[in-house]
Amino acid sequence: MRKNSIKNTRINEEVLRELSGIIRGEIKDPRIHPMTSVVSVEVAPDLKTAKAYISVLGDEQAQKETLAGLRSAEGYIRRTLAKNVNLRNTPQITFIMDQSIEYGVKMSKLIDEVNQTRSADSDTSLEDA
Repeated sequence: MRKNSIKNTRINEEVLRELSGIIRGEIKDPRIHPMTSVVSVEVAPDLKTAKAYISVLGDEQAQKETLAGLRSAEGYIRRTLAKNVNLRNTPQITFIMDQSIEYGVKMSKLIDEVNQTRSADSDTSLEDA
């Protein structure tokens, strides 16, 4: 099975959907931040391992605590995933912190600052003329 096959894509989407539901509704660990979302999931073609990219809206301490909480609940998450998703093998999940949303917000702010300074510069150059 190729990595980008239709079957693998459907498995990734189904695992992502179930994983989001499990994290949002079933885990009661206080370390896990309420604004935690699963950005994407990559299940290996042999269904043995999966990488779950997690995004947490909060500071760095909240991100570390959420990652620790998810890693401690890994067994429960895997068992629940096995009940809800009918796969030949239930993958071993590795949680990875995804910084792409935070990076995008930072870049957007920088672009806005540059645009504001340019408009301010153009306003002063018009007044001088």
